[in-house]
Amino acid sequence: MRHAMIMAGGSGTRLWPLSRRARPKQLVALVEGNSLLAIAFDRLGQVVPEANRWVCTSEAHRSTVLESLSSLDSAHVLGEPCPRDTVNAVGFTAAVLHAMDPGAVFAVLTADHLITPVEQFAACLDKGFSLVEDDASRMVTFGITPTHAATGYGYVELGEPIDGTGSIVKRFVEKPDAATAQTYLTAGNFKWNSGMFIFSAAGVLDALDRLLPEAAAGLRRIGAAWTGDNPQQVLEEVYPTLPKISVDYAIMEPASTDDEIDVCCVPMDIDWLDVGSWEAAAQTISPDAHGNRTTGTAVHLDGRNNVVHSDDPDHLVATIGCSDLIIVKAGNTTLVCPRDRAEQVKALVEEVPDKWR
Repeated sequence: MRHAMIMAGGSGTRLWPLSRRARPKQLVALVEGNSLLAIAFDRLGQVVPEANRWVCTSEAHRSTVLESLSSLDSAHVLGEPCPRDTVNAVGFTAAVLHAMDPGAVFAVLTADHLITPVEQFAACLDKGFSLVEDDASRMVTFGITPTHAATGYGYVELGEPIDGTGSIVKRFVEKPDAATAQTYLTAGNFKWNSGMFIFSAAGVLDALDRLLPEAAAGLRRIGAAWTGDNPQQVLEEVYPTLPKISVDYAIMEPASTDDEIDVCCVPMDIDWLDVGSWEAAAQTISPDAHGNRTTGTAVHLDGRNNVVHSDDPDHLVATIGCSDLIIVKAGNTTLVCPRDRAEQVKALVEEVPDKWR
């Protein structure tokens, strides 16, 4: 049976101060009054029924997730007792689904992407599901067709085609420098690594048995207890002991060189925005005649290309002669920084006292 899990456990520190520990970016009404999580959940409507949709998040955010997704059954919130990176979010989901449905095939999606058109996204997911349903040992990733020589994304190099559906993955490559990114763009057989996948639950657990046995044993123990009397006790005991590593490093990269596993890539020719920073979030706001992008109320005198966000309708942001700034008023905090230094917000948060995080 087809399932989908949305990873919603990130802290979103690059969107601070709007994104906070208590309510990270995926749970904030960031786009036209909707949370990124709600948008991601609704986007699945053409592919996976609500009864088969899951959210993996921090246990501390369970109630906030359920506020954002009023139709989601609380049993479908997989609450992590502590963050252990993405391979354990995937393995946790695989263990739970395998306990309930040994033939489960599931998509792994993220809560911070904006994707259009939805119909094309759904068609690509359907292709990915079919590849894994035909061979449960396959692992599918989705590659975004590059629009420019981006240095902020990892890439997937495509190999032999598969039945007109996708291609075998030759290798995953890390974020390149500008010159290397240009060679990838020119070559034409590289895609951006979207961070979206499709697996069979059994295939994930089998791969972990071989590639990360120290995690596999604990995850299988969690799965075995899930339909018993004390699943939460076992989860809280085992989960903090699991090795902290990403799904790319733990599974996808080694699997792409493993003769027993076919890692496949389905191209996604879509408009895709990873809303991971204020620069990215700015792309969701229409500019005025001078390039200023505003959520809330702002007045600019001789100002250009500013990004302003205010969560207080009674608060006015006014600037004189300012250009290329990010100004964010959220709760008890105001952030001001040059747009070309937006990536340093994460580092700034490390210096901020807990009270304002």
